Amino acid sequence: MEKMLSRRNWLRSAAAFGAGIPLSLVIADELMAAPVSRAEQLHGINRPGKLIRLGSNENPYGPSPRAREAIRSAITEYNRYSFTEAQEFKKVLAEKEGVSPDHILLGHGSGELLALTGMSIGLEGGAVLSAFPTFRTLMDYAVRFNARWDKVDLDETLTHNLEAMASAVKPDTKIIFVVNPNNPTGTIVEPSRLKSFCEEMSRKTIVYSDEAYLEFLEPAQQHSMVELVRSGHNVIVSRTFSKIYGLAGLRIGYIIAKPEIIQKIGRYQAGAIINQAALAAAKASLGDTDFMNLTRKKNAEARDYFCKYLESKKWFYGKSHANVVFFPAPKDGKTILEETERRGFQIRIWDYQNKEWCRVSIGTLEEMKAFTKAFDEVIS
Repeated sequence: MEKMLSRRNWLRSAAAFGAGIPLSLVIADELMAAPVSRAEQLHGINRPGKLIRLGSNENPYGPSPRAREAIRSAITEYNRYSFTEAQEFKKVLAEKEGVSPDHILLGHGSGELLALTGMSIGLEGGAVLSAFPTFRTLMDYAVRFNARWDKVDLDETLTHNLEAMASAVKPDTKIIFVVNPNNPTGTIVEPSRLKSFCEEMSRKTIVYSDEAYLEFLEPAQQHSMVELVRSGHNVIVSRTFSKIYGLAGLRIGYIIAKPEIIQKIGRYQAGAIINQAALAAAKASLGDTDFMNLTRKKNAEARDYFCKYLESKKWFYGKSHANVVFFPAPKDGKTILEETERRGFQIRIWDYQNKEWCRVSIGTLEEMKAFTKAFDEVIS
């Protein structure tokens, strides 16, 4: 009964704040695919299958062989709801992260969990603070529900400016959002600095650390903020199986936080049931170091090739540690989108500091070689 009443209150609040916005995952999909520049608004964002997709930061090598076999083996369970399997997978994740299962919330990709967190800020009142540019689903969702988004520009290296962010915290800041490595720039914050920032800021408000791209770093460089969750800080850590694990189309991710924070965000989740195929693939992918090492190596090789191309042009770019590179557009954005698409490639254009910027995802080495050849034609 209490759950039903909470949902009724949520729907009433949503009607008041959302002005008729449909409360479904459709909004999350809409916002994740929304234009991030005037060029994209004018051109539209097209993702036909014929294009080589260098605009969605997807893993061109996945799913792994283990995941594919797990999907095939689980087919006999596809007629069953996944209540039990989801609870069992939460236990697996909890053991991996060194927490109890009540510290874990599963979602349809980390995108749903970002959306739910943003919704909670809007419905309950307050503001969200983040670097800019960064992955914006949480903030866009919060704004749709009448929250305020306070933005702090990246520093001159296109990295989170933690000092400026700390200075921008206000009495009504309900959450500070950090993405490390960052999207769209792929840049990282030095681990000890980020840990100190999260520790200090979590005494004032909640800090959300999005670690979607963390596994693209070499294992020795992967410093998660989950240890702060384990020590009781007001920190949320999100993870996804969409990136290095190559399961973007199956939609599964999770957050780790204190149980009371998990309960607060989870009450806005309309009975999510993760599908059997996603659960099987994600479980099989965990600990698949061979596939992760392969992806990491191939991604680094293709990224290095593309960065050397940018250097040959003497173009500035963010020092990426992930599968995405961000650099100033050498030509007007709308023309770049049209001409790269005409040559068979999809990328993104961002507006930042009154300039247009290209965000290019890293594909295979062969794809990046073909793209640079096509891009030369576009900018000539």
